[in-house]
Amino acid sequence: MTPAPVRLSRRRLLQASAAVAALALPLHAAAAAAPPQPTHEQLKRYSPRVRAIVERALVIDMLAPLRLDMREDVYAQELDPRRIADFRLSGINVFHNSWGLTGADARERVAEYLAGWHGLLARNSDRFVLVGRAADLDRAKREGKIAVISGVQNAEHFRKVEDVRFFHGLGLRCAQLTYNSQTTIGSGSTEREDGGLSDYGVAIVAEMEKVGMLVDVSHCGDRTTLDAIELARGPIAITHSNCRALNDHPRLKSDEAIRKLAAKGGVMGITGVRMFVGAKEPTTLDSMIDHIDHVARLVGIEHVGIGSDADLYGYDAMPADQLKALKASYKASYGFRERIDIEGFDRPTKIYELTQALLRRGYGESDIEAVLGGNFRRLLGQVWR
Repeated sequence: MTPAPVRLSRRRLLQASAAVAALALPLHAAAAAAPPQPTHEQLKRYSPRVRAIVERALVIDMLAPLRLDMREDVYAQELDPRRIADFRLSGINVFHNSWGLTGADARERVAEYLAGWHGLLARNSDRFVLVGRAADLDRAKREGKIAVISGVQNAEHFRKVEDVRFFHGLGLRCAQLTYNSQTTIGSGSTEREDGGLSDYGVAIVAEMEKVGMLVDVSHCGDRTTLDAIELARGPIAITHSNCRALNDHPRLKSDEAIRKLAAKGGVMGITGVRMFVGAKEPTTLDSMIDHIDHVARLVGIEHVGIGSDADLYGYDAMPADQLKALKASYKASYGFRERIDIEGFDRPTKIYELTQALLRRGYGESDIEAVLGGNFRRLLGQVWR
């Protein structure tokens, strides 16, 4: 659901591109000494067991923009010290920084987006790792840095099949096949009709698998989702969605899709977006755990992870004008309520809150570590050949 950032100016693009050219050295240098773990007062409210699980796990949030911000040149604005401290406090080791970029100029906009965010990472290479391969996830954990996966919540930037390899070369490692609307590839979840993958869409899936780019069907319609799973040769992902069996919402996934995803070795990330979790109040963190339970019981704990679909502070913390514009950009079927976030999953310590809730639900430590990131780490290791 991440909003699209506005376009960079040509001057900003050139500056960011120069920074991207320098990424190879600072982001792939020899391992540095890991900084000390945060000792903020906020963590003391969690039990030693909860803290140990989070600190031990490789925590991967498979939809977590670095900043929910629709202002001009969002990626040209430096991260303030508080936000950087909160990244470390969060316990999240890997952020899938993915945005919705659509329209006739999507190819240019995605190139600008990659240049802008990669430039920001290059300017903060003492804190961030741009992910190019699965081993970078583990390296970031060892070095006490934050790994960032570059993704896009659409595929309109693939104007021809060859563009898949082009954008992979620019650092793109995950792409949704569609956002919510119809494209030349397939149908989105809020379209009136879903005709499934087009012939062109089939070719795009094949090329993404060939170059080692993760196929994501989170926003795809039902038929397009099933087509992608069935036609892919290997595993794909639903990075951020929930279970329609628990909440009849068009953006959620059927049991049929979840079963077929798991049969291919795929993983589904559960989101904390309120209207995706429950249709009515109260909608709580325990309601989110119900979706994790459902996937685990349906196909096994090894096929579920986390894709929170928000930054560290959530949608409700956005400026009022931005939040109003965001809600207005979606169809009524999205069913926005007064709040978008879930209490407890709307703060930098949300992974600790989630871990605590999973323990209360009776999950074992190894299963919790799998949900927090182990399952997505396995999938990314398979896909990013």
